[in-house]
Amino acid sequence: MRAFAAAAAAATAAAAPTPSRLFLVSAHRAAPRFGHCRASSSARLPRSACYASTTMGDETSTSVSAQPQEPAALGAGSVKQQISNLVVLSLRATVPEVDVEPMVEVCTAKFGDYQCNNAMGLWSRVKGSGTSFKNPNAIGQAISKNLPACDVIESTSVAGPGFVNIVLSNNWVAKRIQDMLVNGIKTWAPILPVKKLVIDFSSPNIAKEMHVGHLRSTIIGDTLARMFEFSNVEVLRRNHVGDWGTQFGMLIEYLFEKFPNWEEVGNQAIGDLQLFYKASKARFDDDAEFKDRAQQAVVRLQGGEEKYRAAWKKICEISRNEFDQVYKILNVQIEEKGESFYNPYIPQVLEKLSNQGLITESEGARVIFIEGHQIPLIVVKRDGGFNYASTDLAALWYRLNEEKAEWIIYVTDVGQQQHFDMVFKAARMAGWLPDPKEKKFPKTSHVGFGLVLGADGKRFRTRSTDVVRLADLLDEAISRSKSELLQRLTENGKIVDWTDEELAKTSEAVGHGAVKYADLKNNRLTNYTFSFEQMLSDKGNTAVYLQYAHARICSIIRKSNMDVEELKKSGSISLGHPDERVLGLYLIRFAEVVEEACTNLLPSVLCEYLYNLSEMFTRFYTNCQVVGSPEEPSRLLLCEATAIVMRQCFQLLGITPVYKL
Repeated sequence: MRAFAAAAAAATAAAAPTPSRLFLVSAHRAAPRFGHCRASSSARLPRSACYASTTMGDETSTSVSAQPQEPAALGAGSVKQQISNLVVLSLRATVPEVDVEPMVEVCTAKFGDYQCNNAMGLWSRVKGSGTSFKNPNAIGQAISKNLPACDVIESTSVAGPGFVNIVLSNNWVAKRIQDMLVNGIKTWAPILPVKKLVIDFSSPNIAKEMHVGHLRSTIIGDTLARMFEFSNVEVLRRNHVGDWGTQFGMLIEYLFEKFPNWEEVGNQAIGDLQLFYKASKARFDDDAEFKDRAQQAVVRLQGGEEKYRAAWKKICEISRNEFDQVYKILNVQIEEKGESFYNPYIPQVLEKLSNQGLITESEGARVIFIEGHQIPLIVVKRDGGFNYASTDLAALWYRLNEEKAEWIIYVTDVGQQQHFDMVFKAARMAGWLPDPKEKKFPKTSHVGFGLVLGADGKRFRTRSTDVVRLADLLDEAISRSKSELLQRLTENGKIVDWTDEELAKTSEAVGHGAVKYADLKNNRLTNYTFSFEQMLSDKGNTAVYLQYAHARICSIIRKSNMDVEELKKSGSISLGHPDERVLGLYLIRFAEVVEEACTNLLPSVLCEYLYNLSEMFTRFYTNCQVVGSPEEPSRLLLCEATAIVMRQCFQLLGITPVYKL
């Protein structure tokens, strides 16, 4: 046993990486003429020997790969991580002379639950070197034989060119579920190789209303934040609003022109901020004299004149109040750090880059030439003004050096990938980021997303060709949800069982949840068509269907008349029926699904899991009688575990679950 413990300790020490950090930024950047809007993956194993072996990847080409994870705590990490721990020890014993990461995947064949796929890769590295192994299958057999005996694995088999199929123990699966029921779903949080991240998302322009174009950035960023927070990563949520720039000159000058006593009139002077913006923009485009005054107003604002600063603050305040209303409706927490926050850092950051010889003069502007790009990255315009690139470089420097971020992720529309690729490469040229080949933190990523389309296949707009106000869209979702709910309850005669408050809260939860899920279930890189009819359907992969599935599980538990909380402590789970085992096995894969969604920055992975889980529960409930069966206590616990995991999925997606429908 001492020898085994020593080997385990050595394996753990060998795999321990250097500390790492994580930073996530999400935003939707439009590229308007005015303003900056970001928004538009033979001995029993002592658990102390377990450590995680997965790495955080970046499916975009613009960031650095991550390092392996640090050792996990006792029994911690996902099932896949724990299987990987065992495989690492087996690999050390099988090919001690080769340093190799475990390759463990969920097994889709009927011969196992997980599969180790290291044999073929190892064979290509050891053949011809005097090894005793004759082929990949022989390596697979050795890996299988060298897996430490433990309560996790029931059996193994080797198929084809060394694929090691691993079958988990039913007792271990059942115990893992029961431990979660007793100690809480947080015990299933995955272990990620990062400690801190900053999420900068949504990021609308001051003086403009949030519209449907901001929806994707806001909910994708919020969901990523929730998943990382669940995984015990410190998350700093940031809103990089466009609150600085030339547009404020025209807004302030228009305010002074229309309301010389604007300070006395207050908010009424501006009224509808969107109309105010359009009117000032029209004056700017059509009146050369007004345009000159507006440009001078920018100079005075940036020079710190009190009158102009006060007007700027008032405009920002009105915008923030409107933004906050939308964030409250969406249940999104976010902290503003806009362009104006980073503006003071720009000169010193550009000076550092200039001292390194990275900034050169070109056609009157100051630029950084980036390898692989035909056009340079402009950091100072011809008129001496700063731009998106100078602000982004200053923000990146601040987040790396002041906030100590380790993974910087920008969530914007896919059209801005080139911009961020150039910013990231400039940062690597300056030595802020390591070479991607080194697989070290800190790292950066651009997380792109597609457009929201209308039924005509074009960008989603109103009939008057205006962009759809986000607040209006969310209100309509509630209205439609309530209408359909009332119709169903009236038809089935259950309307008398519902209070007005229940109807209101349920309509809001279902309506907003439907909008979020319809977006998040899609691969974020693709466009999707916005359709209330589809997203509010109770058929197929929709939030409404999933809410019904969750409510039905809650109803089953209520009808049992058993104290489930007491049952968690005194009962036990049995996985004797095939559908019980399928459901139980899928439940315990929750942690690795969250890990995959975080690794690849894809909320759709979690949505797919949630939908599949509901389908597996339906099959289980169809084939396994719950209430009134001899197995009722065990099956009720499976029902409760399913409901808990579904609720956690809803929470990570920013959706409020309902308990009756």
